[in-house]
Amino acid sequence: MMNYVKKITLKLCGKLAHKILVCLLAVSLSFTTFAQVLIIAGPLHPAPPGRAEAPIDLTGSWVSLITEDWPYRMLTPTVGDTMSIPVNEAAREAANNWDLEADNAAGLQCRAFGAAGIMRVPTRLQISWEDDFTLRIDTDAGSQSRFLNFSSTGRRPLLNMLLEAASLERTRQGYSAADWENIMLGRGQQLVQGFNLTERPPGGNLKVITTQMLSGYLRFNGIPYSEEAILTEYFNRFTAPNGDEWLVVTTIVDDPFYLEMPYVTTSHFRREEDNSKWNPSPCETWAPPEGSVPIKF
Repeated sequence: MMNYVKKITLKLCGKLAHKILVCLLAVSLSFTTFAQVLIIAGPLHPAPPGRAEAPIDLTGSWVSLITEDWPYRMLTPTVGDTMSIPVNEAAREAANNWDLEADNAAGLQCRAFGAAGIMRVPTRLQISWEDDFTLRIDTDAGSQSRFLNFSSTGRRPLLNMLLEAASLERTRQGYSAADWENIMLGRGQQLVQGFNLTERPPGGNLKVITTQMLSGYLRFNGIPYSEEAILTEYFNRFTAPNGDEWLVVTTIVDDPFYLEMPYVTTSHFRREEDNSKWNPSPCETWAPPEGSVPIKF
């Protein structure tokens, strides 16, 4: 009986070993062939970031759809109303002492239209390429312009770009470093084994980090962010079942001076067929509705 079991075991192991050997040879030959193709075609050099490597098209005309926080975005909340924003005591004190007339008299009407707050303002956007490495966003509300900068010397960490920009003068929109996020990026423009790698990779999103901002407001009613705030944004685009094109911007504001934790929001924009409704206007903040009081729980 033991001899029989031994014979069967050796026979099965012999077949298994044969199959493993065949698989190893197949993998080896496939890898060798692929390596030969790479040697012939050359290495897969990553394409430079920016317009040439864009996995999604963000250009065009977009209009904001106020799907959340309607009373806080379409109207000016009452003084001291900080609902849903994780403010600390310093921010709460500043918000309680906000004075719209003082801001207007000092020429600070655009404090609510800075980079950390502008995507929450009811507005239309025009997005276009300023050049191959700069994506431009114009808003008709407040007539603001943002410039999202890609590296022109190959892909680099955004932190490196921000450190290089640390000596730049602070502005209302700050300095924005941008890069595409997609697992297929960096594959180069090659033809390998009949696969066309010159086409744009599917999907992906745009990541943007902004620093060097002037202090401003997260909302119209004077809830502050400081010059030390860091703004991180993710731009995504998708098509709804009815064919509408949507742009979704996730915004994260980190501020060691005024926030107890990151302030995260998501803003929605729908593509428009043209820019016929484009209506640039100066920065303007309306006074809170008469008789309004902060919501408290």
